[in-house]
Amino acid sequence: MSDKRPWVIGFSGGKDSSVCVQLVWYAIADLPEKDRRKPIYIISSNTLVESPILINYITEIHKKINESAKKQNLPIIAQHIGPETKDTFWVSLIGKGYPAPQRMFRWCTDRLKINPANNFILNKVSEFGEVILILGVRKDESATRAQVMSLYKIKGSILSRHSKFPQTFVYTPIEDFTTDDVWTYLLQKKSPYGGNNRELLQMYTNKNSGECPLVVDKTTPSCGGSRFGCWTCTVVNKDISMQNLIENGETWMKPLAELRDYLCITTIPERKAEFRDYKGRNGRVRFKNDGSGNISRGPYKFSFRKKLFKKLLEAQKQIEKEKPGTDFKIITEAEIHYIRKLWLTEGGDWEDSIPKIYKQVMGKELCWIQDDVGSFTSGENILLNEVCKKHNIPTKLVVKLLGVEREIQGMTRRAFAYSRIDKVMKEEWRSEEEVLKSNNGDNNDN
Repeated sequence: MSDKRPWVIGFSGGKDSSVCVQLVWYAIADLPEKDRRKPIYIISSNTLVESPILINYITEIHKKINESAKKQNLPIIAQHIGPETKDTFWVSLIGKGYPAPQRMFRWCTDRLKINPANNFILNKVSEFGEVILILGVRKDESATRAQVMSLYKIKGSILSRHSKFPQTFVYTPIEDFTTDDVWTYLLQKKSPYGGNNRELLQMYTNKNSGECPLVVDKTTPSCGGSRFGCWTCTVVNKDISMQNLIENGETWMKPLAELRDYLCITTIPERKAEFRDYKGRNGRVRFKNDGSGNISRGPYKFSFRKKLFKKLLEAQKQIEKEKPGTDFKIITEAEIHYIRKLWLTEGGDWEDSIPKIYKQVMGKELCWIQDDVGSFTSGENILLNEVCKKHNIPTKLVVKLLGVEREIQGMTRRAFAYSRIDKVMKEEWRSEEEVLKSNNGDNNDN
């Protein structure tokens, strides 16, 4: 009541965040209606690859929260937040070739969770000046968590500073709760918005069903393998949670488990060369600094990405067969269109593979945007290959240079074209064999 700073509650659907929502709800409900001025946003992360069971559960909880808040005249709004299309899991993986996440390369956390949460917070900061973020984190979760929580504490205040944004403050109302405290509260205090706390308890009956809180920094561990994590997670060795769901009757999820296991195979060190290019996304080759002379593999090969896209659609078709009428989508239409655009502009996919693969597997067409199609055809691609082979020039080099030309067509100032051409020319255009031979020769000379 002392200021106009809105509150943002991170809600995962799990026990800790449920306690936070209930505590805030009961506190605000005790105020006279005239004093319930500031908005309270309850936000949940939807990475688009969350466990389908969890997303359905949280969506239902959001509906109950919004309906109950309206009836009780509380300024509470529940909503999902998620990544922009350009940053989704499948656009990154299939469109750009990012390899499946691993413990030392968790690119997914930033793009799917941290950035959407930060963007939401920053939007509210720009609107209100400052924001208070309420998180259900507890000191007894881990020694690291306790240390991080004490690091940003404001002396003489119950608030902490946000690790990144100076206009954002953090409140952790259950920081001193034990797990027993959490369950004691939830089982003794009825949900004010119609949730079922005993049903929530059932979701934790399996020892592997941990909670995945709203991720606002990189100190949060991977949630893979928990019922509150992403079904695509390859950071964990085995997804026991999904296996339990399948064994308990959710057999339609088998194609998801198979896809996840297939992605895990691509992370096996001895097999990376099968799936990943020898060049990075910048076109350069990097060697491991362990003295082995081995290449540090880059993104997925284009041929593998096509294969993976096909597998994705086949899994979708299988799910629709196993669960008729389902609205669950492994990949959205917006993602498919964005991947197609990336393949056409960055990958030199003159064959325009996406519509062909989609029609082959799904037996129907999407509403394809004709303007996105490159100005070259598969026939011209064959001709270009012949000409390049004759003159001993890499076809992909010419394709990239033509791509630069297409990008700058119609521009009045073409000066930056030189830097773009220079960047393309500085990429590695020798074959993997030639690069290795050259590197090994240099090592022998040394």
